Amino acid sequence: MDVQKVDLANWPRREFWNHYMNEVRCTYAMTAELDASRLLPALKRRGLKLYPALIHMLSQVVHRHEEFRYNTGPDGEPVLLHSLTPSYTVFHSDDQTFSNLWTPYSPSFRAFHAAYLEDLRQYGGVHGFDGKPGLPENCFWISSIPWVRFTGFHLNIHTDGMDMSPIFTFGKCEPCAGQLRLPLCAQLHHAVCDGFHAARLFNEVQALCDEEAWLDE
Repeated sequence: MDVQKVDLANWPRREFWNHYMNEVRCTYAMTAELDASRLLPALKRRGLKLYPALIHMLSQVVHRHEEFRYNTGPDGEPVLLHSLTPSYTVFHSDDQTFSNLWTPYSPSFRAFHAAYLEDLRQYGGVHGFDGKPGLPENCFWISSIPWVRFTGFHLNIHTDGMDMSPIFTFGKCEPCAGQLRLPLCAQLHHAVCDGFHAARLFNEVQALCDEEAWLDE
């Protein structure tokens, strides 16, 4: 895992890190609805699946911006991870449980899509919390609740609040007001990520929903 220790003396977020880690430890969640009206037909024309496309869109944006790749080192100080691995949930209809799988990120969507399908073939039927063994340390988390179109979602995580890893949750994609609306919730740590950064993430994911070129890369 390629990790770089943050130079606190010259880090613009030093005061914010200290405040939101040592004074008011704070995470927050923000939900926005994406317009998937162009994305779904583009995937259908190519015979590609929606879930790996959503995972790859998030991975693209996460790798563009440092605020989503900070975490806490062993000494409690901030570190920057140069790459993250998406870990995502799959549902088991037979016993109504889920398992976590993971697929290494590739900038090539077609390569990632193929690797995702192979992981799903090998491990999609494996029950238990960790469906695929060997979970890397440098993960961020994605889940899907495709049975309901929600307008808000929040995970109440009762830990020490030291983990910076972003958590994303998708909801049901369905027609509304002439669009295909797709909820996306981002749960983020305020020590490294403000409202501006969350808004930029949603806007850039939406831009990818409106584009097609990356689907062929």
